[in-house]
Amino acid sequence: MREIIIKENESGQRLDRFLRKYLDKAPRSFLYRMIRKKNIELNHKRTKPETTIYKGDSIQLFLADETIEKFRTEIKIVKSDLDLDIVYEDKNIILINKDIGVLSHGDGRSSGSSIVDGMVNYLIEKKDYKPEVERTFTPSICNRLDRNTCGIIIGAKNYQSLKIVNEALRQSHIHRFYKTIVYGIVDEDFQDKAYISRDKNKNITKVSKESKGNRQEIQTKIKVLKTMDKFSLLEIQLLTGRTHQIRSHLSYLGYPIIGDRKYGNKSINDTLDKKYRLKYQYLHGYKVKFQKLEGSLKYLNGESFESKANEKYLNIEEDLFN
Repeated sequence: MREIIIKENESGQRLDRFLRKYLDKAPRSFLYRMIRKKNIELNHKRTKPETTIYKGDSIQLFLADETIEKFRTEIKIVKSDLDLDIVYEDKNIILINKDIGVLSHGDGRSSGSSIVDGMVNYLIEKKDYKPEVERTFTPSICNRLDRNTCGIIIGAKNYQSLKIVNEALRQSHIHRFYKTIVYGIVDEDFQDKAYISRDKNKNITKVSKESKGNRQEIQTKIKVLKTMDKFSLLEIQLLTGRTHQIRSHLSYLGYPIIGDRKYGNKSINDTLDKKYRLKYQYLHGYKVKFQKLEGSLKYLNGESFESKANEKYLNIEEDLFN
């Protein structure tokens, strides 16, 4: 028999979800059968898969050690030399300013070069995360940005913070703001609602005013910061968070983002590429504002954090808008 004492980073989740992480190779049907046959107990009593477990609870696995190890994946930490641009950090969260060309999550091909890899290694070096002690939790990011979009990534350093931030993002209680430069003059601030569909094979989205089919509603808030000649510097607030929402929505509205090779104006992009070597969309997730966070993260309510774009983007902005 193996006994597992639940720790802080495992507390507050369903028993079956914990088991699916602890015995990650085990079929779900096997776990449910073991619970039903009392080969898995909670606090030495019969239990159910949906029972919530808390810090200090004990789980008894009446399974052979060979069976347990067969169903467990060895934890492997990918080494990373990524130099993180940290905007803010406390005991619960870390905000990282992701640069252009850096992946949010690893893709299996560029080992050690993602924000997740860099964050985990950084926290190990600080001894804020000890993989030899943790059994089911690894620090994780709560939002992601396209490879060629820069801006703030929210990282959670413990399980409770991960749950709170993810729920706040689902409820739109964390406001995310982007800066972008578009081709065209936007005369005034406005908010637009439309519907978006995605072609996963081509990794492209299409926006429409009609809601039919599998289209999802999107809402985008647009604030004019500066205009000059044929260009507008905008602040975009995501009220919904869909794949390529800002890029696709602005293009649909007639204001394509400069440098955007999927949704932009090819002629303008080619001209700006020759002048500035602008290869990607000018889109920077520069600010996050926290509201209505629950539990251990209440202290962040009302706080906002900003990050700077890279030097090339700042130079383009200065040149286009004096």
